[in-house]
Amino acid sequence: MRTLLFFLLLSGQLAAQDFSKAAISRWEQQAKRVTIIRDNWGIPHIYGKTDADAVFGLMYAQCEDDFKRVESNYIDILGRTAEVSGINGIYNDLYTKLVIDSAGAIADYEKSPAWLKKLLYAYADGINYYLYKNPQVKPALLHRFEPWYPLMWTDGSIAAINTGGLTTGEFKSFYTGDHATVATLATNPEELPTGSNGFAIAPARSASGNALLYINPHVTFYFRPEVHMVSEEGLNAYGAVTWGQFFVYQGFNEHCGWMHTSGYADVADLYAEQIVKQGNALFYRYDGQLRPVQQQTFTLAYKDGNTMNSKKVTTYATHHGPIMAKRNGQWISVRAVNRHINGLIQAWQRTKSTSFAAFKKNMELLANASNNTVYADGQGNIAYWHGNFVPRRDTSFDWSKPVDGSIKATEWKGLHALDETIHLYNPASGWIQNCNSTPFTASGSSSPKKTDYPSYMSTEPENFRGINAVRVLSKENGFTQDKLIAAGYDTYLAAFEELVPAVVKAFTTLPASDSLRILLAEPVATLSKWDLRSAENSIATSLAIEWGQTLQGTINRVDAPGFVAKVSVFANSATPQQLLEPLATAVRNLTRRYGTWTTPWGTINRYQRLTGQLEEIYDDNKPSLPCGLAASTWGCLPSFVSRVMEGTRKRYGYNGNSFICAVEFGKTVKAKSLLAGGNSSDPNSPHFGDQAEMYTKGKFKEVLFYKADVLKHAERTYHPGE
Repeated sequence: MRTLLFFLLLSGQLAAQDFSKAAISRWEQQAKRVTIIRDNWGIPHIYGKTDADAVFGLMYAQCEDDFKRVESNYIDILGRTAEVSGINGIYNDLYTKLVIDSAGAIADYEKSPAWLKKLLYAYADGINYYLYKNPQVKPALLHRFEPWYPLMWTDGSIAAINTGGLTTGEFKSFYTGDHATVATLATNPEELPTGSNGFAIAPARSASGNALLYINPHVTFYFRPEVHMVSEEGLNAYGAVTWGQFFVYQGFNEHCGWMHTSGYADVADLYAEQIVKQGNALFYRYDGQLRPVQQQTFTLAYKDGNTMNSKKVTTYATHHGPIMAKRNGQWISVRAVNRHINGLIQAWQRTKSTSFAAFKKNMELLANASNNTVYADGQGNIAYWHGNFVPRRDTSFDWSKPVDGSIKATEWKGLHALDETIHLYNPASGWIQNCNSTPFTASGSSSPKKTDYPSYMSTEPENFRGINAVRVLSKENGFTQDKLIAAGYDTYLAAFEELVPAVVKAFTTLPASDSLRILLAEPVATLSKWDLRSAENSIATSLAIEWGQTLQGTINRVDAPGFVAKVSVFANSATPQQLLEPLATAVRNLTRRYGTWTTPWGTINRYQRLTGQLEEIYDDNKPSLPCGLAASTWGCLPSFVSRVMEGTRKRYGYNGNSFICAVEFGKTVKAKSLLAGGNSSDPNSPHFGDQAEMYTKGKFKEVLFYKADVLKHAERTYHPGE
């Protein structure tokens, strides 16, 4: 049976590659209406007669640069990873299927407005034409892409699945009965690979009198390429797309620019359901009555050696949403909106906004459930929205915990209007920042006031990047593009402001003859002289980060809201031994690993890209570049999260700064940008690593936005398929 299932699936895949003559003819005609110009950095500038032509060309170009990542993102969002990776992935797949409904995506596709259907067709056609023209490319699973796929993924970030704080471990535990899988708070010394930065500067704070925008998403390296889309229907958008998207996710057009940071407004809620079993039937209490628990059986396919197998799992749901866990003996359902047609409409129409009023009108769709937005434009406006889709709730309940699912009072009561959500429009301070941090420090004295909003609108505490961003933005009154880039590359590690003085003080308590004092005398002196900035030649950075990671598990266990507060409480309450013993451990670890603890950070902390695979392989014996940046955990604005990999002694970066762009708006748009490595995933391409050293140094390239400039730097001009 397993072999037959595999044969049937394989036969279907092979048949899917036999594209019809009518489809091929349609693609060939559309390809003639599209021109792709690759500039001297390999960036694709796509020119089409219509928006749909530009989408067709964009998808073709993305596949040229990294088809594996395009396909991988859709395998993930379709809940089909186990078909590639094996049985260990089936509960992650089920989790995805329950919170992102493919049937709903197909239904939305069928009722899409005509203009959107054209774009969805063009998306699928562009990828399928690439597969037709490149038969040597062997998809892992998806041999034919369907036009409804983008409706599975409508917010912009493939990772943005909202489940109200419920974990995949809890979910698996519920559906397997294996309670050992329940995820707990991480206390291991691992830096947190999260965060993005967005800055906006008003004309009053810029040297030119123009507004400026700094776009700085922090994601897994190579998660987004740099692209430019132009059509004769008014589209002219430049920026970054997540592989497989057909719209510019973070970027700018001739009139305005937008940067998204991951938001933590409460947009998903957990309900504690009262389950009643009568005979073999399950019911739940609601408003004094019993309602039947909905049941659905999923057949989950998974790869098993060289064959395919499947497993059936019956799931449960109430009108609130799917049952995802069990806590304190009660079943927990999740209410969330993880995909909606308006999310895709909003994402596309944003790229064609021509004014602040138009952009704000687009935001009124209230469909973005995962992002904050930092904005600037050519009219001199700057703005910030903390979230967008925010359900209205009864504030007498604590929505940070599961609420009673049996009563009407805990139902959502519609959505908050845009101007009811936390926002800033042209603040008097003249600047805006968000670093996945609290919105209540977003603009210095002009920041929103916490008391003006329900607590569920902002659940995130301050972080060290936010502290650093406020410091660098508030002190400059004449920002230029280059000064904004320098601010964005500020490597001050604010997390050590209290930790270093604390360990210096603890050291003074040791007797002169104490062996720990003898061991730590020079390390403590090194830290005491440190300017708290990470740098390639800094020995103190190596020591501080090794020490910080040794402390991190203890700090995470401190009962305080957020890492900043935890660090402060720990620094002010720790015993000398709690500070000094981990420092001694750090000294020993560095000495064991590198021969001496006095090893500069750039010798340890490296950038390396060798294979272009989805999971890079790192090798101490192969070339790499020193990098003076550090993880955002410690406050470094240009985040570079690194760690010692399997089989290595050195640390290698894998997450942080990806696409970075500084934009100045005026009569013309001026921009400078940078990518982690390069735009191509092909190790044989000159654009695989042509930006790598620039990336480690913060040396940006000029963006080629106007066609005359693109043509001057054209490396290759062609139609898709040529």
